[in-house]
Amino acid sequence: MVPAQPYNPGFEVDAERGFLARRGGWWYRGEYTVEEDPAGALITHRVYNVASWSRWAVPLANRFFVGFAGRAGEGFERMLGDLARPDRERRTLG
Repeated sequence: MVPAQPYNPGFEVDAERGFLARRGGWWYRGEYTVEEDPAGALITHRVYNVASWSRWAVPLANRFFVGFAGRAGEGFERMLGDLARPDRERRTLG
C-alpha cells in the first residue's frame, strides 16, 4: 500500500497583473484578482468548473458540502498569509 501524499493544488501567480489561480481536485479552479480600491484592495474570487468528466455532478455534489463556506474562508485567509510571507517559507497551501 502506498502512503497518502499531502494534497497541494497547482498555483499560477502573476504579481504584475494582481492575479492568482488555484487548481484543486477534479473540478475546481479558483481565480483571484486584486485591484486598487479606496478602502485598500478589492479581491475578486471566481470559481470555475474545469472537470473533464461528469461536469454535471459538480453542482449536485457541492450541495452536500456542509460547512464549506466556513472552510473556504479559512483557507483563503491561510493562502493570503502564505503568499505574504517575506521569508519564502511556505506551508502546504491545500
